[in-house]
Amino acid sequence: MWWRLTLPCPPELEESCLWKLNDLGLHRHALQHAPESPERKTLLLWLPQSEWSEADRGQLIASLRPLAEPFGLTLPDGSWDEVADEDWSLSWKQHWQPDPVGTGILILPAWLEPPNDYADRLVIRMDPGSAFGTGSHPTTRLCLEALEQAPPDGALVADLGCGSGVLGLAALGLGAEAVVAADTDSLAVRATVDNRALNKRSQQQLQVGLGSVETLLAQLAGRRADLLLCNILAPVIEALAPGFDDVLNVQGRGLLSGLLVDQAPRLTEVLSTLGWEVSAQASQGRWGLLEIRRR
Repeated sequence: MWWRLTLPCPPELEESCLWKLNDLGLHRHALQHAPESPERKTLLLWLPQSEWSEADRGQLIASLRPLAEPFGLTLPDGSWDEVADEDWSLSWKQHWQPDPVGTGILILPAWLEPPNDYADRLVIRMDPGSAFGTGSHPTTRLCLEALEQAPPDGALVADLGCGSGVLGLAALGLGAEAVVAADTDSLAVRATVDNRALNKRSQQQLQVGLGSVETLLAQLAGRRADLLLCNILAPVIEALAPGFDDVLNVQGRGLLSGLLVDQAPRLTEVLSTLGWEVSAQASQGRWGLLEIRRR
C-alpha cells in the first residue's frame, strides 16, 4: 500500500519543492497541470505506507513549508490518500500530458504520440523522470517563447545550467547549428544526454559537460557563441556574469531567466557595470527574463 500526497503547488515553489524532495531521496513524484493552465500545478508524491507514519508525513510537510517564506507565500494544505499497491510509475506517467508552449512548440512526454491538434508544432520529447525542467516552469516557458520569437537560425548556442536540455533542444529545433551545454549537477548532464537521444540529436549537435563557464569555454574551443541561455536563479547569474564576456561574441545576445521580477533591477545594475545592457524584458507572474547585449 502507498500514501499519495496531493499538494497544490504555486509556480514560485515548483523548483524548490522538487529540489527538496530529491534532496530527501524522494523521487516518486510528479507535477500535474492542465495544458491550458500551466500556472496551476499540483504536486503528487507517492510514499510506501509501511515506512511513513502519520508523524513522519507531518515532519515532511513541515520541512517543505519554509520554502514558501522567501516568496511571502504559505504552502497550501495537502491531502494524503491511501492507494492500493500498484505500479507507481504507470500511475505517475498518466499525470503527464502534451504541453503546448508559445505558438509553435510542444513538450511531449517520451511515451506519447503528438495529438493531431498539435501536428504542426515543433515537438520536443522529454523524459520527465528527473527533477529538471520539462518546460512547465514559468522561467523555462519564458526562455522557450523568447527563442521562438527570435529563432537562433544558424547560431552557435551556449546553454549554461542546462538542466534537462530542453532549451538547447528547442534551439536546435528552431534552427541553431549547434549547442554546447553545461551543468554543475551530474544528474542534469545525464538527463540532457538521455533527452538528446530521445530527440535523435547527435553529440556534435548538442555537446554537454559537467561544470560551469569553464566547461562551456572548453567546448567552444576558441569560438564564441551567438546566443547564451542561462535559466538559473538570480544570485547565481550574478556570480557567473563576469564570465559571459568570454562566452558571447561581440554581436551576441543572452537570455537570462530564473529570476524574480523584483530581482531584475539589481541584476540589471550588476550587468551594466560589466558592460551589458538589457535590450528586452518579459515576465510571467512573479518570474522574469532579461535579454542582454553588449553596450
